[in-house]
Amino acid sequence: MLSIGDFAQLGQVSPRTLRHYGAVGIIKPAHVDPATGYRYYELQQLADLRRVLVLRDLGIGLEPIRELLQTDGGVSLEQLRGMLRLRQAEISSSIVEQQDRLRRVAELLDGLEKGNVMRTTDVGVRVTDPVRVAETTGVAGGYGHENISPVFEDRLGVVWRWALESGVVPGICVAHYDWPDDSGHVVVHLGFDIGDQSLNETDEVRIIELPAVQVASAIHRGPLVDIANTFESIVHWIETSGYRIADRSRELYHEWDPDNPALRITELQVPIARA
Repeated sequence: MLSIGDFAQLGQVSPRTLRHYGAVGIIKPAHVDPATGYRYYELQQLADLRRVLVLRDLGIGLEPIRELLQTDGGVSLEQLRGMLRLRQAEISSSIVEQQDRLRRVAELLDGLEKGNVMRTTDVGVRVTDPVRVAETTGVAGGYGHENISPVFEDRLGVVWRWALESGVVPGICVAHYDWPDDSGHVVVHLGFDIGDQSLNETDEVRIIELPAVQVASAIHRGPLVDIANTFESIVHWIETSGYRIADRSRELYHEWDPDNPALRITELQVPIARA
């Protein structure tokens, strides 16, 4: 039998590590002196310790390793293959995320070198929550604040009034847009989040579910006359970060001060997918 010090030296680990492995049920001592509490190990346990160290070096957690080592009859080839394939997928996913960050860092450095720090520093990727919206529609002459704004002024009040008349408390204002038609006209969908409240549909107001989706998102602060610049920054980020636009954009109006446009806060969301 080997003392814990000798066994640790042979395995090139610390006695503290061996005590921890024993506590979690991975490499238990072959014998513990009942009088002194000293731990002893057998030489053949060194093979198990080296197997654990190899798996730990690959980033595999202690719990999966413990389950493998406690399998009756030892670790099967298929079990080990499955664990390694799972770890391979985790590493691949991590590499993709780090590559995304690397591209963003390179883009920001490029902007600094050119003396033009773009607003792409505000762009982030996230998965939205599903939203249940009471909405109406209107047709704009095209994209841009000068085309969209008249539709909001004309149509948004329709939803607001119907909601209040129905005893529904409108939540955040939400808008999304169809692709332009051949003449450049855009159907604007606009309304309010109503959560799980009940609201009867009419010819002008209907209930839709916007599903959860992965988006590139950025916050626009202030008047909407220059919101196109924020949208262009998002599109630029998408093009340089290995993504593509996957669906129509959305807008969430978190703060809306009718008297002071400088206080307005709008979130732009563009659904994305890997290019």
